[in-house]
Order: sequence, then structure tokens, then C-alpha cells
Amino acid sequence: MGERVERVDKHDRILGVVDRDEAIRKKWMHRVATVVCRDQSGRILVHRRPGSVSRFPGQYNWMVGGAADAGESYVDAAARELTEELGVHAPVRFVFKYLCHGVISPYWLGVHEAVIRQEVDADATEIAWHAWLTEAEVREAMLRWTFVADSREAFSQYLALAGLR
Repeated sequence: MGERVERVDKHDRILGVVDRDEAIRKKWMHRVATVVCRDQSGRILVHRRPGSVSRFPGQYNWMVGGAADAGESYVDAAARELTEELGVHAPVRFVFKYLCHGVISPYWLGVHEAVIRQEVDADATEIAWHAWLTEAEVREAMLRWTFVADSREAFSQYLALAGLR
């Protein structure tokens, strides 16, 4: 049995606990938590996934994250993913969530922010390269680099809500 996640409905209500691979295969909604990492100057961490990973190999992203485990809140999942992927501990702040129809499966995406004040020690199995970019540089990179499609949608949502933060 693989990673256990909560299958949820279109209102993000829990229907049961299922295997994540099964949820993806059957296109069942589940929960994903991500973190927008900013440095003290406000720049955003952008990274490229390794070419050897099964999902989105070699593509870029401006968030770190993954599926929320069964029984885990969005915030707790975001904090866990931050530590697993970047080797850092920082308070995460919930920003918003929305139903993402996703390239491989639909899911509720919880977007969080964290200010990273320490050196990043990226997990090489998750992150092949990373750099800190301004919002303008991220916008430019999205025009030139192959970003995970779902992250492009999330970036648009994030910018639309920027005035509300």
C-alpha cells in the first residue's frame, strides 16, 4: 500500500481514505499542499524537477509541496513538504485554496507562504536546480521555461489574490 490520502468531494469534504496512486488513476479529488518560498527580499524560490522523476520530469515550479497525508491539515502538510524538499523549517501561512482540475488528476490545492531565512538544502531526488527570482523574473521565466502546467494556473490565482494579502 502506498501513500494514503483523503478522497474529498467538490466542497473539500472527506469521503474516505485511499491510496494516492489509485486517487490519481481514478481521478478522485484529494488534497495537495504547496508553499511559495520567499527570501527576506521577497524573491520567490523557483526550482527544476529532476529528469528522472515520474511526474513532470525536468519541468520548473515556483512552489514546493505534495499530497496531504490522511489526517494531515493543509498547513501541516505544507510545513512537512517544506522540510522534506528544502531541508528548512519555517512558519507557513495559509493563503488560499482552490479546486485545481490538474493535468493528471483533480485536487484541492492549498497554497501557503513561508519566508526562508536559512540556507536551502534541497533534496536532490525532488529538486535538480533552484534559484531566487523576483516576481517579474518568475513571469519572464514562465514565458521561456517549461513550468508544470498546474503551477502556471496557481501562479495566476496567486497574482489575482496578491492585492488581498
